[in-house]
Amino acid sequence: AASVARLAGRGSCRAALAAAAHILGARRGYYTSQGVPLLQQQLRDLSLHEYLSMKLLREAGVSVPFGLVARTPEEAFKVAREIGTNDLVVKAQVLTGGREKGIFEGGLKGGVQIVYSPEEAQEVASGMIGRRLFTRQTGEKGRICNQVLVCERRYLRRESYFAIAMERPFQGPVLIGSSRGGVRIEDVAAEEPEAIAKEPVDIVDGIQEEQALGLARKMGFPAKVARDAAANMIKLYNFFIEHDAILVEINPMAEDSTGAVMCMDAKIIFDSNSAFRQKRLFELQDWSQEDEQDRQAARAELNYIALDGNIGCLVNGAGLAMATMDIIQLHGGTPANYLNVGGGATVEQVTEAFRLITSNESVQAILVNIFGGLMRCDVIAHGIIMSATDLELRIPVVVRLQGTRVEDAKRLIAESGLRILPCDDLDKAAKMAVKLSEIMTLAKEAQLDVKFQLPP
Repeated sequence: AASVARLAGRGSCRAALAAAAHILGARRGYYTSQGVPLLQQQLRDLSLHEYLSMKLLREAGVSVPFGLVARTPEEAFKVAREIGTNDLVVKAQVLTGGREKGIFEGGLKGGVQIVYSPEEAQEVASGMIGRRLFTRQTGEKGRICNQVLVCERRYLRRESYFAIAMERPFQGPVLIGSSRGGVRIEDVAAEEPEAIAKEPVDIVDGIQEEQALGLARKMGFPAKVARDAAANMIKLYNFFIEHDAILVEINPMAEDSTGAVMCMDAKIIFDSNSAFRQKRLFELQDWSQEDEQDRQAARAELNYIALDGNIGCLVNGAGLAMATMDIIQLHGGTPANYLNVGGGATVEQVTEAFRLITSNESVQAILVNIFGGLMRCDVIAHGIIMSATDLELRIPVVVRLQGTRVEDAKRLIAESGLRILPCDDLDKAAKMAVKLSEIMTLAKEAQLDVKFQLPP
């Protein structure tokens, strides 16, 4: 599905996973039969702010710089004095990559700033807190910065890259290391792939000291500090397993001027499937860093991702959702979203799904494609009717239903008196949705009000 390729880069969580996948030469998500990736990161895996990740790593015994979070410029001044040094770094706590090259509302350039006094920390924080940061990943919407991390500045002798990722091709976790730390690892992977070392870990036996020590040497750590680096790697691996992480990225893992090995920055992503087991972690999620539609979908337990087309899709089943978007594209249309209601959706979830779809002003038609195996077609029909009534839908809805209680569903739709266009054939339904979206788009451009009449 060419349309779904646009999903890459939406949010720091997906971007981080894509970067790790690029380094490993593998990807998470859905694939065509030819192995082409279609969907980068469908699940809403949890990504935490740096200050929270650093706190968790400190609790696990990993060496990290000392830092404190501040939510106001005045608090930034206070914590800077508490840290007790004038060599400080102020980091915007925004869930996006490329913070150091971002630009804030108000003109401040860079979400990572070196300062030399508490007063300067306060001044820089005032240019960050309460303002949106715009980076290559956030796009034109930007992301709000509600707090900053003020931490001690360490002078580094050498910087290395270290990560742990869970990847199917390796049938378990993989340690990734490089002596090229402190830079975009994606660029290193593209320009100098031999500079990246990979060390698979047996999921049963766990990480071995010899493995960690060997990788530390490949990462450029000299013998006198390699054991300290390996010890941090082992602690990071244990943290990775115990907390159901799918990515732990340390860039850089560095030796400072005192000879201490420190994890200077941390990006950690946790598997959404472990939410029931990692409740404490998932309670830390910052929804201000997510799109409102993503938050709405999460509350309704819907698998939803916005795209840039104008035909809304409501489908049950991941494979069927991908096929539906493909056939829309085949007929010259563009899907406005990926939305999988799953096999056990309720009437309320279907209504919420319609609310999500229609919250996108670009949507000019909706295609519903339901195969009633586990999902009952009459439940979907109830949801469609409720949504069309409650939301006062003024755009055409094409409905293709097959499977369990399909006749009951068709009767409900026919008796509703609403402008819902039934179609048994998926190809014809997709073609109809594309044509109707084109009519609606032309009418909108001409500022005309179009009313659809169903044939008797």
